Amino acid sequence: MKKPEQCLDMQEIRNEIDAIDKNIIDLLGLRFGYVKAASKFKKNEQAVKAPERFAAMLHQRRIWAEENQLSPDVIESMFRDLVGYFIEQELKLFSNE
Repeated sequence: MKKPEQCLDMQEIRNEIDAIDKNIIDLLGLRFGYVKAASKFKKNEQAVKAPERFAAMLHQRRIWAEENQLSPDVIESMFRDLVGYFIEQELKLFSNE
């Protein structure tokens, strides 16, 4: 992996961005594996939704966004959508047990 300032042309930049995006998607797949594993330990739908944990998670992501000079609003929105999707999937798994 090259640092941004080491790239010599747009193709190198695009290649590095594509590699990062692939890693992000792979990590999201791994995260989803943990979500599915967590469903085994939850006793009801309220535990799946866990609104207090959801709010705390979003707050922490906002902090991490600021530490990386990213928009906390954009990062919160992204994680709200992502985790909302994971919760929907976990609820499906939970209801099938």
